[in-house]
Amino acid sequence: MTPEQFLTQVKRQPAAVYLLIGPEIYQRDECRRALVERVLPPEEREEGLVRHDLEDITLAAVIDDARSLSMFAPRRVIWVSRAEAVLPKGRAAAAEDRDSPSKSKTDEAAGLLAAYVKDPSPDVVLVFDSAKFEFDGDDKTKTERMRKFFTPVKDVVEFPRLPAAEVRRVAQDAARARNLRIGVGELNLLVEATGGSAALVVTEIEKLSLFAGDGGIVRDSDIAALVPQAQSATIFALVAALGRDEKRKALDHLDSLVREGEYLPLALQFLASQFRQALTAKEAGLRSGAQVQGHFSRLGVPMWASKAEQVIQTVHAFSEEQLRKAVRKMAQADLAMRGANVSERVVMEDLVLNLTR
Repeated sequence: MTPEQFLTQVKRQPAAVYLLIGPEIYQRDECRRALVERVLPPEEREEGLVRHDLEDITLAAVIDDARSLSMFAPRRVIWVSRAEAVLPKGRAAAAEDRDSPSKSKTDEAAGLLAAYVKDPSPDVVLVFDSAKFEFDGDDKTKTERMRKFFTPVKDVVEFPRLPAAEVRRVAQDAARARNLRIGVGELNLLVEATGGSAALVVTEIEKLSLFAGDGGIVRDSDIAALVPQAQSATIFALVAALGRDEKRKALDHLDSLVREGEYLPLALQFLASQFRQALTAKEAGLRSGAQVQGHFSRLGVPMWASKAEQVIQTVHAFSEEQLRKAVRKMAQADLAMRGANVSERVVMEDLVLNLTR
């Protein structure tokens, strides 16, 4: 079901067990708030909302908790994060695919889940939440494995990434609600800087509204200064260092991003976007920022003047072969960051080393 269908169902009567899958956070937060408000009166929310993480607790322990009566909370919402952790990893996953005896632990967990879904505890809503995997590409198989394990759960809510146009609408609504004046170019910069995440966009608009004040105007310099994910100056300095083949400086700029609190997967998306646009501009033979802006605007891709100048400087700094190599390496780094127990900083450092001779 869609998030909208979930909200409609919750208004009538919430189900006993849900599975939430997909990477979109903004709509997921909206659904969580609606569920908690529907099930738990204000005075019961502190005790009644229970959070677990399947990286830290077994499914059996979660089921035991759902079966247990609480002296302090007559009604409960049990929110179980990182539900994908219930699936076997590495060799265990390979053994599962070969239908080997090592499947017994997975089968046991699946049996516990099926038994609970068949006879759930009254006044308890159990939510399994997995925001790690996409619905297509390399994550598609993992998402299907998730669905297979949670087959007994009939109420599945999907949260695909919102398209950029929808994220911009969310951003415009959030800015309007706070009487914040933000232009189209600045809005596009904010959406790109936050990796197209509606949840992050709303958070950053809240910060910008406090900075600009009631009726204040947001400029691109404000976004670069205040939005951690929009450390465009540092990211562009990293691009420039890569273009000059300056390994030490590139690593120093990466260290600055870490110290500034940059969320590295979003920094990688920001970086990859610039290299992909530079490759497109290189292939089209574009030679100036104005040409870049006009070319991408005709393609329906938002492009403002300052961004176009950054793209054209990247075009001049790299050969077409270097840009192609960089785009491939960034795609590999993005895939590596999706793995379990990986250090995002190490992945980014490996990327810098791969892009400098």
